[in-house]
Amino acid sequence: MHRHFDDILLGSIELFCLAAEAGSFTAAANSAGVTPAAVSRSISRLEKRLGVRLFVRSTRSIRLTEGGKAYFEQCRAALNQLVEAERKVTGEQVQPSGTLRISAPTTYGHHRLLPLLPAFRAKYPLIKLDLHISNRNIDFHGEDFDLAIRFRAQPDSTMVARHLEDAELAVFASPAYLKRAGMPRTLADLERHECIQVDLPSSGRHIAWPFKEDGKEKEVSTVGNYTCSDDILAGVTLAKAGAGLFQTYRFIVEQELAEGALVEVLQSFGGCSRPVSLLYPHGRLLPSRVRAFVDFMVERTEAPKAMVSGRRTKASRT
Repeated sequence: MHRHFDDILLGSIELFCLAAEAGSFTAAANSAGVTPAAVSRSISRLEKRLGVRLFVRSTRSIRLTEGGKAYFEQCRAALNQLVEAERKVTGEQVQPSGTLRISAPTTYGHHRLLPLLPAFRAKYPLIKLDLHISNRNIDFHGEDFDLAIRFRAQPDSTMVARHLEDAELAVFASPAYLKRAGMPRTLADLERHECIQVDLPSSGRHIAWPFKEDGKEKEVSTVGNYTCSDDILAGVTLAKAGAGLFQTYRFIVEQELAEGALVEVLQSFGGCSRPVSLLYPHGRLLPSRVRAFVDFMVERTEAPKAMVSGRRTKASRT
């Protein structure tokens, strides 16, 4: 077998990955214990060898080119694999470490994910958490995320989806609203009630309310004078204030139900749910910090059954 890489080239690849992760030659130099000039020379050697420009440089910043992004993904995976191979051979048990970038919708983020994270950090103190709690779809590769939590994730060949739980939907209202407007008994009664609306982020259209009737799921279009365009938690606040009926996930309003601030209605038409999945890019080798988080979340949500998709994933953020 011919040698393709010498020690200098392997060192240059490591410095390249450090610079790509930090977005700075200086930060990479500080991390590696060398000078910024040494980092710059190493990357120049790589670019000369490859015949490809890896970074766009300015006086204030650097950013990866398209070729640089592709090379970085491959190099990072290869270096991770070398580290894992060394650990397996030596039997070294290394505590997972590094920064974990996680994206989650506001609903699941506030009511499920965030309360669990102190326990995760206590178990893995060397892992830092960079949290993106928002209803905006993120680009895994372009924005360098490790994991995302999604409702109703559709199959995707580039992603692995681990099932966490099935989130039950129901309709709620405040006692004050029900005293004023009356208790709905049938789905037809929704026509005369104020129904708080949520817009789909992708289309801007109101989300229909799913119910079960005669054992079958059906969607009902409702109307109302309140519309929440991004954050579903705003609908909960409006319902608590007596604005109208609101359909949402039961886990979001558990405290309000226990305190009597909200009351469930139309229980005989309930039973619809939506799956919640933990997504991460497909690959044979996962960084130990990602594997630790996946195992932790699956265990904590008591849904060990995994679903590994073999098709393409599109996900709702609601």
